[in-house]
Amino acid sequence: MKRSEINEALKAMERKIDECCFKLPPFCRFTPAKWKSAGREYEEVKDNMLGWDVTDFGSGNFKKIGFSALTIRNGNVRMPEKYSKTYAEKLLYMHPGQKLPMHFHWKKMEDIINRGGGNVLIRVYKAAEDESLSGEDVRVSSDGRNYMVPAGTQIKLTPGESISLYPYTYHDFTVEKDTGDVLLGEVSMCNDDENDNRFLEARGRFAEIEEDEAPYRLLCNEYPEW
Repeated sequence: MKRSEINEALKAMERKIDECCFKLPPFCRFTPAKWKSAGREYEEVKDNMLGWDVTDFGSGNFKKIGFSALTIRNGNVRMPEKYSKTYAEKLLYMHPGQKLPMHFHWKKMEDIINRGGGNVLIRVYKAAEDESLSGEDVRVSSDGRNYMVPAGTQIKLTPGESISLYPYTYHDFTVEKDTGDVLLGEVSMCNDDENDNRFLEARGRFAEIEEDEAPYRLLCNEYPEW
């Protein structure tokens, strides 16, 4: 991805966050210059990959495949003695025509909440023993309602609605046509993007960046050494 495309995506997500009246912690607004002068008191941000994330999953077509995200809080499965949080919170931002590819998590359970904007469609499958898509019905847990749906069903979440996604439940996200861009919340167990994502088709998790302009914000894998 070009840095200019990432900058544009971040600014669009910030506008949506403001539109939805969701307030962010101070570190989310730090400029690259501010991060250069920040001390070790912000070590948790770097160690736990808090902050901004824009990716096209190696597709080369962010408008079709990808999303923007912000990790607000997270524990660390590799350093539990230092960071004892067992939970994480994110914001996700998607626009119409964009898709988050089919994947599941081996360990993480997560709730996806529509925080505002358009409607999101979440397609669900159970993972078979060989980690392919199973044809079995899928149990859905949504805001206190539990029911079964056929494999491959798209669950629609309007603003305020949520769904619980269990380990080994394949899911992808798209935005319902003509409903507008959407801000999603994610409340989950600890997030481990480097080791707990199983994509149905092989995908790169973080984008390769072409530096065509200066960064507006640093991404969660770009913080300087202390």
